[in-house]
Amino acid sequence: MGFTDFARQHGLIVDNLISNRWIATPTEDHPRKKNGRYKWLGEVGWVQNWATMDAPVMWRSDSRVDYRPLIQADNQRRVDEARAAGKKAAWILHQCKKLTHPYLSGKGFPDETADVWEVDGKRLLVLPMRRAGSLVGCQLIDEQGQKKFLQGQTTKGATLTLDAKGIPIFCEGYATGLSIRAAMRAIKMRYTIHICFSAGNMKQVARDIAGGIVVADNDPSQTGLRAAQETGKPYWLAPTVGHDFNDAHQDMGLFQVSQSLKSVLIHTKSSPSTET
Repeated sequence: MGFTDFARQHGLIVDNLISNRWIATPTEDHPRKKNGRYKWLGEVGWVQNWATMDAPVMWRSDSRVDYRPLIQADNQRRVDEARAAGKKAAWILHQCKKLTHPYLSGKGFPDETADVWEVDGKRLLVLPMRRAGSLVGCQLIDEQGQKKFLQGQTTKGATLTLDAKGIPIFCEGYATGLSIRAAMRAIKMRYTIHICFSAGNMKQVARDIAGGIVVADNDPSQTGLRAAQETGKPYWLAPTVGHDFNDAHQDMGLFQVSQSLKSVLIHTKSSPSTET
């Protein structure tokens, strides 16, 4: 099987192969986003669909060429790139100011301030990503809502956490996390919201932390639903296909969406007591 067929088998849409570096690409379940990535070295390659896969999977050509030196060299490049991405993320955050952002306004949070990097005439929302307490990279969101990660950064197991005083709640996106925070405040329950940036990573993070619930996106492909189910935890699923918790928040209003979330929370033994 050729590399492009292998990539397609995992849901990636690859039109023109580019070698020797990770390339972001659309996927069949998210054709308008670059939700997949690949790296092709000629005789060996890797693909990953962020929505469905915790880690890249490897492809090998049918030739008898010894690909092991390529892998060894690439492993070292990955270590170097990950280290450089962590340093770059720290540098970017140092350039940021706490500002409002059009992306957040469009998600129903016009007064929310966050790290914003003003560069080359653009205003990028910067979301730091940490693993085991260490900064490993960031997600950048432009004013049109386009998202990207830093080249070479570690994403597996990396999260952005909101508060850290209550029941663990796992979700994919930042806007979803803000809506969950608003709902938890409305029902006066403590929370620790783990924003995981993809369904695959959400599944990984949720498995490593005891208790809590998952707040899943209702993807047409059912990727979010499957990830939630595979964690083995109670989960909330957006009632409308194609929506997430933030969409439900904007459609239903804070009271109804918070009560909907509460109905899931009261069925988990790890729910904390109401604040006093």
